[in-house]
Amino acid sequence: MAIQWFPGHMNKARKAIAERVQDIDVVIELLDARLPASSANPMLAQLTRNKRALKILNKQDLADPQVTRLWLDHYNGQPNTRALALDAGDRAPTQKLITACRDLVPHRGGLDKPLRVLICGIPNVGKSTLINTMTGRRVAKTGNEPGITKSQQRILLADDFELFDTPGMLWPKILVEEGGYNLAASGAIGRNAMDEEEVSLVLLGYLMRRYPDALCQRYKLDSLEGLQDVDVLEAIGRKRGAMLGGGRVNIQKAAEVVLTDFRAGSTGRITLERPEEWVVWLKVAREREAQRLVDKAAREKERQGKSAAE
Repeated sequence: MAIQWFPGHMNKARKAIAERVQDIDVVIELLDARLPASSANPMLAQLTRNKRALKILNKQDLADPQVTRLWLDHYNGQPNTRALALDAGDRAPTQKLITACRDLVPHRGGLDKPLRVLICGIPNVGKSTLINTMTGRRVAKTGNEPGITKSQQRILLADDFELFDTPGMLWPKILVEEGGYNLAASGAIGRNAMDEEEVSLVLLGYLMRRYPDALCQRYKLDSLEGLQDVDVLEAIGRKRGAMLGGGRVNIQKAAEVVLTDFRAGSTGRITLERPEEWVVWLKVAREREAQRLVDKAAREKERQGKSAAE
């Protein structure tokens, strides 16, 4: 699936982060606990190289708890990195985050050496909501559509703890195909940049493999045996009354039902990727990209050869 999503304000965010990160001690990256690796911005990793990192697996109340533990172990095993899981029910996340950041940079603190922290995350990952919860007031705009926060702001969480907020930012090219679908399923990508029917079919395919019981329970399906993803989507459309004339299923409406239910957690606590799966997906994606570049270079060489012959 080709995703076109890099509006102007995201390019400005990239430049702002590149400038700000020079004075930063810790980078907090908010990840979607349902798709931790897919929601990790590779551009951010380049911009914040060699900085201490705190990975926050947000929305853990929507994710599979067993898989969340796998991801926490994965990130906590990386150098200069800590990982925590938060959810919408956590009403006192401030101290957890401050403590984790201080543990990462114990030599910073006090009014003469305030701890400077940058918080980043992709659109719609819940960053603004988290900041508002930590401060106890509405200092960041929130919404269900990606790209709400569009400017930087400085927030004082303690006398010697400065938090710098940044706009949600995706990256120009999503290399891992599965990651693109997962981002689209989560709502991180605007509706105009994706095909909801296609995304819902990929989502259903994963649920059929990993969470068949939850899928059957949510949509009152007797069995998935012998069914393809499109069959399940049509069955869901019939169950939910998404119908057109002549007994035909309104596939678009059925797809919207599937995506809305997943995003709200109505389908169950689901995670769309595991650490070992991501390793395989990333390897395949890199091999595919390397081959694409080889093919591109060969075509360019051939073109130049023809031009010289003429």
